[in-house]
Amino acid sequence: MDLSNLKPAAGATKTRTRIGRGEGTGKGGTSTKGHKGQKSRSGYSKKVGFEGGQMPLQRRVPKFGFKSLNRVEYKAINLETLQELADAHKLTKIDQKVLMNAGLVTEKHLVKILGRGNLTAKLEVEAHAFSKTAEQAITTAGGTAVKL
Repeated sequence: MDLSNLKPAAGATKTRTRIGRGEGTGKGGTSTKGHKGQKSRSGYSKKVGFEGGQMPLQRRVPKFGFKSLNRVEYKAINLETLQELADAHKLTKIDQKVLMNAGLVTEKHLVKILGRGNLTAKLEVEAHAFSKTAEQAITTAGGTAVKL
């Protein structure tokens, strides 16, 4: 076997139907476009969102609100989740790697610890942000909250 006799597997390729190449082919004349009308003309392309002249949906629906360009989006994780992780794996330190291994965050996520649930384990928690209640609960349990 060499480069001169390479071929795709049988049935892997199909020959393209050549339309508009004479009446004898069965695909001549109107070239499968039907008769007359806008869609049969050369250069026809429908605009995105075009609804036949009816007012398009994106123009009918009102616009509202805005998104700040400076918004920082965090992946929220509650204290109850940290407690479950600590119990399941007998941990004393929880950081991004532990959360990634648990499948809660990815490498690109910024993590914020929120205060829902009870925390009894003494943990050293590393995250990008903490809510006031979460930080208070961690320190009350004897742990430390480290901001990255």
